[in-house]
Amino acid sequence: MPQFSIILPCFNSGATLPQTLASLRAQSLTDWEAICVDDGSTDDTLHIIASAAEADPRIRGLRNSGKGPSAARNLGAQQAKADLIAFCDADDLWLPGKLAQLAQCFADPQVDGAFGQIGFFNTTPKDAQVFSSVPQGALTIQQLLGENPVCTMSNLSLRRCCFLHSGGFDLAMIHNEDLEFLIRLVGFGAQIMGLPQLQTYYRTSVGGLSTDLGAMLAGRARAIETAARFGIQPSAQSHAIHHRYLARRALRLGAARTEALRHALIGLRQSPGGFFSPRRRGVLTLAGAVAALILPRATRQSLFS
Repeated sequence: MPQFSIILPCFNSGATLPQTLASLRAQSLTDWEAICVDDGSTDDTLHIIASAAEADPRIRGLRNSGKGPSAARNLGAQQAKADLIAFCDADDLWLPGKLAQLAQCFADPQVDGAFGQIGFFNTTPKDAQVFSSVPQGALTIQQLLGENPVCTMSNLSLRRCCFLHSGGFDLAMIHNEDLEFLIRLVGFGAQIMGLPQLQTYYRTSVGGLSTDLGAMLAGRARAIETAARFGIQPSAQSHAIHHRYLARRALRLGAARTEALRHALIGLRQSPGGFFSPRRRGVLTLAGAVAALILPRATRQSLFS
């Protein structure tokens, strides 16, 4: 039985999947299996999976046509052989020491899940200039309601028993399904720890599912309903931090010139202290939102991408 089962949902991922699989094969800890769940790809994704499986018996493919990434992850976790599962999207990359660092973390039986730091890149990891923050201590629902420090499913590893106990991903959700899932995990008592090491490179993609700000807010509303089931309501600080996050995304995505300022002002009204915590992030977000009012769209996207 492998030490880790890596769950990798794929849909028309031919351009990026080879690089993702190469980052898995480069892991210093080699005791793993990768379950590539295809969701009905029409490009060469299936051929890439089949070729990779033929070359490396640790890699295997499953079909889950047209059911979406949540169903693909649920299926992969159900078919996993290892007690530890790690998620990776087909366009993201892992650093070579990631699984070894996670193995050390999971040696503590009190740890149910773990995540590390993320670097955000466009073309190559060498381009990464923005990195996520990793809070100390176990993940809380209130943190998740502000700005999700896990950021992406490519950054989450869990004990398989915890995943199964949680019920997996909500198949009815398309946006923020990872946030709602994490809230359920923490609400059920899972101890999910942040690790200070850089472990994952996240490929930014303008136009992807995570770029629809309105849909993200609707998904967060569903996540807030889940939090309420565990007796948690978002604080004013959490609301402020979340709208600061949306303001930054609006800047990066080149949204309507007033969109970033609208979210910044909502955040400031909710909690000035929350919006400016940390101070530098709040100041830069507000300055960018004001500058966006006068800068051409192309310039805004270039500056804030």
